[in-house]
Amino acid sequence: MDRTRVPRVTVDALLVAADNALRALFAPARTDRSPPGLPDPSPLAEADRRHVAGLMRVNHAGEVAAQALYHGQALLARGADTRAFLVRAAAEEGDHLAWCEQRLRELGDRPSLLNPLWYAGSFAIGAAAAAVSDGLSLGFVTETERQVEGHLAQHLRQLPEDDQRSRRILETMQSDEAGHADAALAAGAVSLPLPLRALMGWTSKLMTRTAYWL
Repeated sequence: MDRTRVPRVTVDALLVAADNALRALFAPARTDRSPPGLPDPSPLAEADRRHVAGLMRVNHAGEVAAQALYHGQALLARGADTRAFLVRAAAEEGDHLAWCEQRLRELGDRPSLLNPLWYAGSFAIGAAAAAVSDGLSLGFVTETERQVEGHLAQHLRQLPEDDQRSRRILETMQSDEAGHADAALAAGAVSLPLPLRALMGWTSKLMTRTAYWL
């Protein structure tokens, strides 16, 4: 375990954290990065449109939670390299957030009404993990991203065959999530205890089932 003292949180750091939260929750998500080969949107039958919108709402909520997790971890990260990794990962999750938000608009639908709850809970979890050690914090990254990969694989199987636009977005996200997990592991992530992994999985399922509708 990293016995280095938890860094002192400055007023500037708290203001940055507050700004990050407001941007993730209330500002239009922006990105200069586009998924490769994104096709034009195809018209969908109403039932398919509603289902795809539910899936993309879940993914958007997941990206809000990922932003919060990484922001909370970066706030209390001990090592400069760990903090830099978390900030980079959060920026890539911001790309995902923008893609999901754009796709929801194209589908004529909205993000989850519970996004502030997802953000607050994930930020608290990230900060708590970082307060223990960078290794545990990175372990949360690895486990979170592995679980997200699984969710994305399920969603890819559920997409209508003619919705190639959503498919390309989720495939690119899945590749990025795998990269985050591998990078965290290489940076010194510790394996989380089985009960903690199970609790994360249960919490993720609760968010997934709720965000699909709300």
